[in-house]
Amino acid sequence: MPRRAVRADDGHLLIVNPNTNAATTRLLETVARQQLEGTHLAVRGVTVDEGPRMIVEPAALDASVSYVVERTRRAVTEQTRGVIVGAIGDPGVDELRRLYDIPVIGIGEASVRAAAEGGRRFGMATSTGLLSLRLEQLVARHSAAGRFTGIRFTPTLADDLAADPEQQFVELQRAVHDSAVFDGAEAVIIGGGPLSESARRIAAASSVPIIEPVPSAIARLLAYSAA
Repeated sequence: MPRRAVRADDGHLLIVNPNTNAATTRLLETVARQQLEGTHLAVRGVTVDEGPRMIVEPAALDASVSYVVERTRRAVTEQTRGVIVGAIGDPGVDELRRLYDIPVIGIGEASVRAAAEGGRRFGMATSTGLLSLRLEQLVARHSAAGRFTGIRFTPTLADDLAADPEQQFVELQRAVHDSAVFDGAEAVIIGGGPLSESARRIAAASSVPIIEPVPSAIARLLAYSAA
């Protein structure tokens, strides 16, 4: 079913957080709202009812698909102009695209496509080492072969970094540095919705382009209105 363009009227974009942490949902909403300044689109964030507070391994990513679909089905209204799935593994995106003719964008796909623009080499910095294979598969699905320089992971686990925002920032910044300097990345994705605040801080000071997940998804959704 062809997807309708985003109409910039009094509708809203729906952001679905596949993690059960409501604080992450508020963060995703805040970032999206800032990106939508100057438009007539509002932001509505919702949190799945079941699953982990943070998706950090493949089994949780797989399980979250049904939670994302169910929560989205209860949240979509006639005023919903598009859906963003706010986890880097894009759980439920394919299923939701089969259900709706409005744009459905995963922050993972949006980030990869933004990073790969112009044929540049790009890497990823993130805190979820157990998702390494899934992230590599995501990249392979949405970008040309040979442009991806690899993933740099933080030494501290994602759950621990979530409780220490400053340490999260420091370790991700180091991962970005290593991706650019040692791997030759010309742009670096910060891999994960819960990392959005650190991504913004790193982008403000980085000499290499930083691909922020939620802004990438917003830009991709808005592009449908211009198509």
